[in-house]
Parts: sequence; C-alpha cells; structure tokens
Amino acid sequence: MKPAYRLLIISLLLFIVSCQAQNVQTPIIILDGGQVYTLSTPERLPARLLAEAKISLSPADRVLYLGALVSLDQPLPEAKSYTLQVRRAVALKLVKPGGQQTIQTSAFTVGQALTEAGISLYATDLLDPPAETPIIGPLTVTYTPAREYTVRVDGKSIVIRSAAGTVGQALAQAGIPLEGLDASFPSESAPLPEDGQIRILRVVETVTLSQKSIPFTSRFEASADLELDQQSLLQGGEAGLAMSRVRIRYEDGQEVGRQAESESVVRPARDRVVGYGTKVVIRSTSVDGVAIQYWRVVRVYTTSYSPCRSGGDRCYPGTSSGKPVEKGVVAVVLRWYYYMKGQPVYIPGYGPAAIEDVGGGFPDRYWIDLGWSDSDYQPMTGWTTVYFLTPVPDNILYTLPYR
Repeated sequence: MKPAYRLLIISLLLFIVSCQAQNVQTPIIILDGGQVYTLSTPERLPARLLAEAKISLSPADRVLYLGALVSLDQPLPEAKSYTLQVRRAVALKLVKPGGQQTIQTSAFTVGQALTEAGISLYATDLLDPPAETPIIGPLTVTYTPAREYTVRVDGKSIVIRSAAGTVGQALAQAGIPLEGLDASFPSESAPLPEDGQIRILRVVETVTLSQKSIPFTSRFEASADLELDQQSLLQGGEAGLAMSRVRIRYEDGQEVGRQAESESVVRPARDRVVGYGTKVVIRSTSVDGVAIQYWRVVRVYTTSYSPCRSGGDRCYPGTSSGKPVEKGVVAVVLRWYYYMKGQPVYIPGYGPAAIEDVGGGFPDRYWIDLGWSDSDYQPMTGWTTVYFLTPVPDNILYTLPYR
C-alpha cells in the first residue's frame, strides 16, 4: 500500500472516532432548590446545560460543581457524570448606623456576602449574626463598623479600632484594660467618644509603715522623804515608739497625695518623774548676830523699792495687803503672795520683814523686792538668802515658780 493512501485511511478513522466521542451522551443532574433536573447530553458548557433544562438565572445566582463556583461559559472538566447545583440569591437586609440596605446574595456566609458587596470587614466590627453564619434564606444583619480611636496611656498614643458599646469594653478588646485603681476619660462605663480621644490615668496606691518617736514628759511627785525644796529623780524618762500606716497615691507615676490611715503605739513613752520634798525641818541659826528659827531657806535675787521709786510717774505708798511701803515690808511674785501673805522672813543685811506686797519678778530666777520709805531708801541689789521664819504655815507652796 502506498504511503499516501495509508495516511488517508488513518485520518479518516480518527475523524470517525472524534465524531463518536462528541456525540457521547453524559448524564447530567441539576439541583435547583427543591427541583431536580436530569439530562443526558454531550454538552459541557454550564450555560447551555441550564438552557437545555430551561433554567434561568438572576444576576446574583451562582452555579456550583463539586461545591465550587463554575464559570457559565467555560466547559466542565471531563467526567462520567455531572451534578450541578444552582444557588439562588436571597435578600439580605443590612442594618447600619447610618441606615439600611438590601443586598441580593447567593454567598454562603454573612461575611462572604458583605465582602462581595464591597464592605471591608475588620475583626473589631460588630456583626449580628456573626460573619461565619451560613445564609440559608432571607436574613437581617446588623452591622456596626469599628472606627479608629486614639488612646493616650503611659506616655504613648495608641490607635485602636472598636465598635464596642463602652470605653471599658473597647479598651479590654484592644488589650489595654483598666487595672486596679486606673481611670479612663471618658469613664469606663461611658459610650465611646465622638472626638475619638480616650485617656487612661494609671493609678497606684502603696502603703508604707514608718516609725515615730513619742517624746516623754516630765512630772513632779511629792515625796515625804525629801526635805522641802529638794528634788530627786524617781524615774528616768524614756521615749516611746509609734508605728504609722501611710497610704501614698501615684497618678501616672507621680505622687499626688499621702494619707495617714492609722497609728499604733508599739511602746508607750515612760514619764520622767522628779520627786520634790514636802518634809519640813525646823532649824536654828544666827544671822547678823540675831538668833532665828526657820523652816525654809531660799536663794533669791533682791531689788529695792520705796513709794516714789516704784516706777511710773507717781508714787505708790500702799502695798497689796494695805500696809504702807516701808522698811520691813517685802514684795514677791503673785503666786508666792497667794500662799505667803503676811509670812515673816529674815533677809541678811536687811533684817526681819513680812511678805505684804506683789511685784513682777524675773522669768529665770527667784526674786524679792525690799521695801523702804522714801526717807531711808537704800538700793540693795544682788543675790542673797531669804529665811522663812517659824511658825510653819498651814498652806505651803511646795514647788516655787519663778513667776
């Protein structure tokens, strides 16, 4: 057989086989909601298969093969049979803060429907029902898009997105929760601010314990074992110890206040106790050649006065007791006078006298003012000794003040 003839025979056979393959009838099943359509056809284009089954599509409908979207004008891959699914669009009512709209969609989930509608979703957006909710019929979806907010905290500005209902919820979602005594502006329970600005005030309180010394006080106690005008230390003083609890408040790292909460005495102070003598001893002596009996002797600073040498611009002839100012009359400070009025004393170099008048005295020493008449006045100034003569009075001033 000639080569040219053999080639012609082979080409003819291939053409016959090709024509037979194109005419192979393939079973087709089309599912459209509750309807099932069956075809047996060599056709592979989905658009023509739908046309043969007299199935019309709306713009939002889609056709699936093996669960995947197929192009209507692209032939299906080779297979022994085909099952196509028509997914009809349903109405999805989208409720947004600015209003609502209706979307015709054949998407499988809420999130897919919104994405296909040109709505970019963020993890912080609020969707009800959630994005993963399957769409099996008409559905109403409430969509609250998150917006940007600037949070000023710890010296930094952090931009977050949120659609939360309150400031506290937004901060928690962003991983910046309020802790302990922290405060936010607006407050944690307030709605998100229109100006997009949130400030966090970091608040920390610490409690410290501090020690404080309690000073001791001195007090005097009468002692019958000590002679009059003698003193003895009966008990030494000791400072006490107190513990105080102080709460310190810091705002953004700066101390803003301190408050003492409590104070307890760990060790009380112990008083210093000085005993003063109350024992009266009568003694005898000779002063200026005069024999005297006395029950008290005090070292004093002396001054002298007379009626017209009492200070001021006029003369004062009388004393506080009513007696005239003259030799033998002496003045003491008021507190002495209350106890010693009329008491007899003896002053060396001056002689016997009685306490009959009151004067100012000195703040740092015992004092007595020696009385004279204007005619016999003698200025006696300096330190001397005063003897308090018997009899012993019923009321005794056991501790003598300077004034």
